[in-house]
Parts: sequence; C-alpha cells; structure tokens
Amino acid sequence: MAARTLIVDNGAATIKFGFADEDTPYKTFANNITRSKAERKTFVGDQLETCKDFSGLYYRLPFEKGLLTSWDVEKQVWDRLFNGKIVPCEPSATTLLISEPILNLPNIATTYDQLVFEEYGFHSYTRMSAPQMAMYNEIPRLYGQKMTSGKKRVDCAVIVDSGYSFTHIIPFWKGKPILVGIRRINVGGKLLTNHLKEIISFRYWNMMDETYLVNEVKEACCYVSNKFWDELDICKKSPRANKILQHYVLPDYSSQQRGYVKGGSKSKQRGKKGKGPGKMDLDDIEAEINEADSEDEAYSDQGDNDSDEDMSEPNEDEQVLTMNNERFTVPEILFNPSDIGMDQAGIPEAIVDAISSCDEEIQGMLYANVVLIGGNARLPGFRKRVTNDLREIAPSEYDVRVGIDKDPFGYAWKGAKRLATMDEFASEFKNRLVTRAEYMETGSALCESRFRSAV
Repeated sequence: MAARTLIVDNGAATIKFGFADEDTPYKTFANNITRSKAERKTFVGDQLETCKDFSGLYYRLPFEKGLLTSWDVEKQVWDRLFNGKIVPCEPSATTLLISEPILNLPNIATTYDQLVFEEYGFHSYTRMSAPQMAMYNEIPRLYGQKMTSGKKRVDCAVIVDSGYSFTHIIPFWKGKPILVGIRRINVGGKLLTNHLKEIISFRYWNMMDETYLVNEVKEACCYVSNKFWDELDICKKSPRANKILQHYVLPDYSSQQRGYVKGGSKSKQRGKKGKGPGKMDLDDIEAEINEADSEDEAYSDQGDNDSDEDMSEPNEDEQVLTMNNERFTVPEILFNPSDIGMDQAGIPEAIVDAISSCDEEIQGMLYANVVLIGGNARLPGFRKRVTNDLREIAPSEYDVRVGIDKDPFGYAWKGAKRLATMDEFASEFKNRLVTRAEYMETGSALCESRFRSAV
C-alpha cells in the first residue's frame, strides 16, 4: 500500500481535501472556474480568494444536476489541486480516496478511473459516495452515546445529504446503501441561492448576476423556521416590533470587500412587548430567532458586532439590503418544494417514504439513526425542524432521533479519514483499493467490480 492516503470529497461546489495521517483539519477548495467582469481575470479553484471584486462573476461548473459532466473544467481544477503546491504529494506514492455522486453513471465512473490513473498516475485509489463515507463515523456520538463494544460502525442509519445540487435520503444496512430506499429531492443550495436572487431582484435591486454575493447573504441571514406561520405574522409588523428583520450591508468592493449583517440578535430586542391575554406567544418565537442568529456564527464568516455603530440603524453611506421573511421562506423550500411549484415531497416526508420501503424489521433502527450532512445542514434550526416534522408523521411506535455533527459540511470527509486510518477498517479499506498496475492490466472493469462489491 502507498505510504500516504489523500482524501478528496469532490463536492459539486466545494472540494474538501487532506491527508489521512495528518491531525490538521481538512482544507477547502472551490470546485469551479470563475471569470471576473471587473478585473477581467479567470480564477481556478482557490484562486478566487485573490479576487478583489466579486460583482458579476461568471461561473463554469464541472457538475450539472449532481453529475460530473464537464471534465474539461474539472481537469483544470484538479490540475491545480494536484500540482504539488496545494497538495504536497507525489501521486505515484499516494493512495487516493475520492467521493463520487450517489448512483453514479458507468461512463462517468470510467472517466474517474482514467484521469486518476492515466493522467495523474496515483499509486492506488478507491471511490465511494459521500453518504457512504459518512457511515464510517461514530454515529452514536451524535446522540451522546458511545459505540457498542466490538462494533466498528452502526448497522443501520439514514443519511440525509443536503448539498449543492440535490438532497438525497439514503438508508444503510451493514454499511451498504439500501438501493430501493434511496430518495432524491431536487432542492439543494444552488436552487436556494437562485430563488433568493429572484426574490431580491423582484423586491429590491436586480441581483440576478450576483450569485456570489447572494450566496453570502443566504449563508449570513437565512435559517429554518420551526414556527413558520407565526414568524410570517411577525414579519408584517412595524420594523421596531419585527424581531426577524435584518439589515445586510452590501460591499462596495472599494473600501468594503465583504458584506455583513448590521446589528444581530441584540438589535432585534428593540420593541419587545410582553404577552397579554389572547396575544400570540412571542417569547418562544423570539428565543428561536435569537438561537438561529447565534448559530449563524457557525455557518457564516460574519459574526455579530456589538459596537455602537453596528447596532445603529443603516446610514446613508451604506447600501443596505433588508432581509425580512426571505430569511426563512427560502430555506422552507427544503421542507415544502410545492411553495415554488415543485411536485415533490419535503425532507421529512421523503425520509418516511425511504424508510417505509425498507424491511419492517429494521425500520425502527433507521428512525433512531437519522444523520444530517451537507452544506444545507448548517442552516440554523435545520435539525430541530427535521426532528419535529419527522416525529409528527413517523409511526408512533418508533423512537425518532436526528443527529448532526458540529461540522455537517465535513462529516463525510471525517468518515473517510476513519476508514483510511482505523485498524479495524484496515482490511476493508485494502480490499477496496485498485492499484495502477492492476488498472493498466484489466482496465475499469476491475474498478467497477471491486468498488461495487463494497456497495
């Protein structure tokens, strides 16, 4: 086996990568090529971090509808990733563990094999889906428990992977996906950002070309509501009585390169009124909103600033975007796709449908091990909403537990690291690998056979 193992979670929007034998956290890398209109420069992957004007960026993406279709784009990104500067490795002495889309198409999978061995010359490699990577984690720890003695991993779990292109629900048994139970919702982070662009462009300014900026607004301001209709009523109140209202200061790309939320949970306390007879219970709602805003620090680079200037009303020198019900109506699409005319179930209903298609003997264990991963799982209030809605519609005889890691974005990568480093998985990991010598002798047929035998 090669001396080192490189783990690459090749997401549709972001690549997570790092060596299995290092204690440092994984690093991230934009999985796209962008063109700046203002600077007239092209940025590949992490080069976007050097951009000074993010207005009107043009994107070229390797993934389309969740599948890797633009290999010319992906190869340019991988060329930069594997050039020896970003990832200091010699491919001929490195094992590559890389993610692929769930239920990947054979011709796309074959191209993975060709690039890994023929173009980059890795010593050996294996590929698997991100949800399958996540299964190698110690899932009971998400519920404050320890692994059962002698167990490498849980027997049953439902992985809810809400990422850039789609949301997938995948039940697992003995580490393998139950194919008849896999469900897909055509709602992901890309759709949420695009929908927010349309709303802002209709209500305020035309921001249809500002994908980067609107995505930052989404990550800084949006959350999942657990009292949707009550909070919608609050949004109709005057600004001083509206605890949901937020002001997002837009960057001018001159003196201010990044936007930020002006104020925060403390500013929303102005206009607070006590409960009276017959009045709506606002305390629980306010607590939820404040909790969501405090969780934003884990989802956004922008935290609350408690300075007097930050707590004040917007001034005339700032271009301010007012975020009201958009904060929670956009993420609501994950739970009610019909809000935008999609004839699909929301996440809780899809989980129930997925579990119901599995053998009745294991359904109870599946309900007790629902795991949320992916970028959208970082939305404040996400786990609580899934838990509440799932409990309402799941059979009453089953316990419902929904777990989420403090970093759901990198949970799959962490699982892959356990697979590559833990002694109890050594034999399983070795049996999954295909070496370059084996590939050159037999071609992709061996890859398909060996990788699928584990699935």
